Amino acid sequence: MSPDSGRKSGRQVQIRGVLCHCQREEFVQSWQGGWHPRLLVKVTPKMNTSDHVLSDKLQAVQARIAAACMASGRPAGSVQLLAVSKTFSADDVRQVAACGQRDFGENYIQEGVDKISALQGGAYPLVWHCIGPIQSNKTKLVAEHFDWTHTVDRLKIAQRLNDQRPAHLAPLNVCLQVNIDGGDTKSGMAPADVLALAAEVVKLPRLVLRGLMTIPDPVEGFDAQLAVHAKARALFDDVRVALKLPHFDTLSMGMTGDLEAAIHAGSTMVRVGTAIFGGRQYPV
Repeated sequence: MSPDSGRKSGRQVQIRGVLCHCQREEFVQSWQGGWHPRLLVKVTPKMNTSDHVLSDKLQAVQARIAAACMASGRPAGSVQLLAVSKTFSADDVRQVAACGQRDFGENYIQEGVDKISALQGGAYPLVWHCIGPIQSNKTKLVAEHFDWTHTVDRLKIAQRLNDQRPAHLAPLNVCLQVNIDGGDTKSGMAPADVLALAAEVVKLPRLVLRGLMTIPDPVEGFDAQLAVHAKARALFDDVRVALKLPHFDTLSMGMTGDLEAAIHAGSTMVRVGTAIFGGRQYPV
């Protein structure tokens, strides 16, 4: 490296192939006489453009969550972020995990299993959530590979997950999916059926009932969003009071477009994909 390299503070230079950031330079007098620059550098890992983009998007979502908590009078850290990585690659997940995110949600079970296998034993201990519909022929995959499922809405599915959960794994964390706004095409049980199913699920030893999950149809405006989410919060409170479950602590509610209203209503976990990973491209 020549004596003139990095004369300006903030310039990046290469030293033996390592990208360095020049914080400032000093001038020191050498034994040969005269003054010569000495660069004071900070060595930083080289990041590609996509790394920076994902990091910036993740931080922006985290900032939205923190601001919503503050506006709602809730403690910082009271809402967990679940990064929804469906249709994105294992490498995309790895990049977001490198920014500190640990919980990831998958809608498509086989795709999720493939990513779990690809990233198993990696540098980051990840927690995997199944957030898509579960058919009877997919329960074994969910029971064997995921840490959470948010979409139990039938006792038959809960029983299969319980029976197929391997003994060497911790019990599977379960949320019951509720069709809170009565949408015709939505999965999930009717609110009136939740308490009865919850009472049966808690009897299954290989499952831990953690809470409720909702995906209401999109509505415009904060107040309209809040009204729907408030119904889910009221139902969550009713179940918690009725069953007095020690681990019933999760209200999985709110996505990219309505997370502020969901947090104001009492969500403890928001599921965000587009705002972190970008728009999705589905196969034709």
